[in-house]
Amino acid sequence: MAVTAQIDSARPVATLINVFTVTPDRQDELIELLARATEETMKHQSGFLHANFHASHDGERVINYAQWESEEHYRAMLANPEARVHMEQAAKIATDVQPRLFQVRSTHRRAQRPGEGRS
Repeated sequence: MAVTAQIDSARPVATLINVFTVTPDRQDELIELLARATEETMKHQSGFLHANFHASHDGERVINYAQWESEEHYRAMLANPEARVHMEQAAKIATDVQPRLFQVRSTHRRAQRPGEGRS
C-alpha cells in the first residue's frame, strides 16, 4: 500500500528530520525499531501527524521525516517516558543521531500531464 505524505507549506506544523548514521548491517534493524516505535507509541501521542522512514542505498543512513501539529507537541513527546525508551534503543543501534526541527517553506509538484486527473 502506497502512502504519500502531504507536505504543505501553508500549514504551520513542526517537521522533524532526523538523520541516523548506521552500519549497513544494522540499517534494517533500525528501520524495524522505528516503525515498531511509531506503531506502538508515537502515533498515539497528542499532535502526531505522520512519520516516514527512508533508507539510503549505501546502507549508512536512515532518515526519519515526521510531522507534529506544533513544536510543543513534539517537545511533549520527547518528555514522554515511553517514547524515551524507543529513542534510547534507536541511539544504541545508530552511530550518530541528528534530529532537527524544520519549517516547510516551499513545495513543488510535477505538472499535470494531458489526460491526467480525469475520469
